Amino acid sequence: MCLLTFFSPTSSAEQLASGTALFRLNQLGYAPEQRKIALVFAEENPGYFLLREHSGGDPILKGSFTPAPAKSWSGKPVWIANFSTLKKNGLYRLEIPGRGSSLPFAVNSDVYGKLARASLKAFYFQRASTDLDAQYAGRWARRGGHADREVEIHPSAAGTSRPAGATVASPGGWYDAGDYNKYIVNSGIATATLLSAYERYPRYFTRLELGIPESGNPLPDILDEARYNLRWMLTMQDPADGGVYHKLTTARFEGMTVAPADAGGRRYLVQKSTAATLDFAAVMAQAARLYSPFSAEEADKYLRAAERAWTWAAQNPGILYRQEALNRKYDPDIHTGAYSDEYLEDERLWAAAELFISTGNTAYRDALQNAPIDYQLPSWSQVQWLGHYSLIRREQELKHLDLAWLTEIKRSLLKEAERLRHQSAQTAYQAPMVTSKTHFVWGSNSVAANQGILFLEAYHLTGDVGFLHSAADNLDYLLGRNATGYSYVTGFGGKSPQHPHHRLAAAQPALPPLPGFLVGGPNPAQQDNCDYPSDVADESYTDTLCSYASNEIAINWNAPLAYLVNGLIATTSKQQ
Repeated sequence: MCLLTFFSPTSSAEQLASGTALFRLNQLGYAPEQRKIALVFAEENPGYFLLREHSGGDPILKGSFTPAPAKSWSGKPVWIANFSTLKKNGLYRLEIPGRGSSLPFAVNSDVYGKLARASLKAFYFQRASTDLDAQYAGRWARRGGHADREVEIHPSAAGTSRPAGATVASPGGWYDAGDYNKYIVNSGIATATLLSAYERYPRYFTRLELGIPESGNPLPDILDEARYNLRWMLTMQDPADGGVYHKLTTARFEGMTVAPADAGGRRYLVQKSTAATLDFAAVMAQAARLYSPFSAEEADKYLRAAERAWTWAAQNPGILYRQEALNRKYDPDIHTGAYSDEYLEDERLWAAAELFISTGNTAYRDALQNAPIDYQLPSWSQVQWLGHYSLIRREQELKHLDLAWLTEIKRSLLKEAERLRHQSAQTAYQAPMVTSKTHFVWGSNSVAANQGILFLEAYHLTGDVGFLHSAADNLDYLLGRNATGYSYVTGFGGKSPQHPHHRLAAAQPALPPLPGFLVGGPNPAQQDNCDYPSDVADESYTDTLCSYASNEIAINWNAPLAYLVNGLIATTSKQQ
């Protein structure tokens, strides 16, 4: 059993304020061989910096600042302190004489170990329909809520065998984000990202314990956690026809400070959709091959569910989830997350890829013909490259695959990775995330994490360690080398979110926020109309409970964070 403790060095409020304002750096720390840089905003060259052990003593290193290739997007000149020669384990701080010191940071070979486990343990904290015992949840223990044993069929989901108002059981799964609902589309990419991490690094994850109730059984903990959601997803498939309901939800969001055990709103299964059904098919097909070595019966259940979903989607290729239209036709109105998607070809291609890999059936391969080759970063609404990643990972095992086509897929991946790497070197923050203002969307931090996965895949194709450095640069961005000075992961770093838009946290106000969660990050659209300190794209973030547009947590943001940080550890420690 493993209860995690989290790295947040003790500092006074004055130190935190001055350190964050002066230096922007990875507040958690660095592996010994990692590139180590910090940024300072100043109109003039600050001169030089000193590196000291955090406990004090004589300087270990004196260095000069170099100008960044560009100003920040707010127009501030940026200066770079490079202290990559520091290799010795310890706790350190940077200093500009007469101006102040940085937040403390560590250097050691396991500097990301706790973050790696916490980013996955976050999914345990999101479990619905079960108590979280203190043995595993520590001070964040809570009573279970949303048993979901009597979920009502919404009129939009009614069928012959399941009329409107009938009740079905759909327990388990993860709460989607800061709310208490469960959505197949977002569960799809989140679960698939965890499964893909295991598929890429099986030896590493076989050894990784998370301190969850299933720890110690024959299944790796990451697969145990994914299984908790997979079993819920199975309940979302209509046994009569194989179609999959879009979501399980209350009509409106629960109150912000209501604990799960006290939430009593009626829950509904809402309309089947083609997007949800294809996402389900893809995830179940991938799960079938990964769980097969542990349970042939379980794997068969997943595969049969995937193939039935594929068949339904082929018969119903354009059933879109349009919530406003649904509300004009049915009662009660539904006002929770829509996850509407008007383009379904990427879902179809993802499902075809996973089914082909798991079955070898050439009919699924043929469905991939003429698939677009241009790289597109995965997101909940753009999932095609989840399938391409899987094809690349399993290339050696696949028969009857057009290798020339797959070669073009790999070239497209490397072209995008090279482009981002080249442009990153021209930015003020020296991170791929800040190469374009278009990256700063709702959930922008997941863009940074998914870019990190792209770089890991590029490294595995080429062996070019420069791609690992680019992946680490985006992790540095997430942990503090950014325009706001925040480490965007709760519980990690000297300045991290204290008021995330997260009902589980808001319901326990006397406790720190649950650790290991990646908040959404800067979002200049500011859809929540909260008070923001800036509308500059990379500064448009506010650590307030009301800010669902910049400070919410979500399973599809945490999954790529978990892949990135665990993947970096697995790759650099050669535990793939």
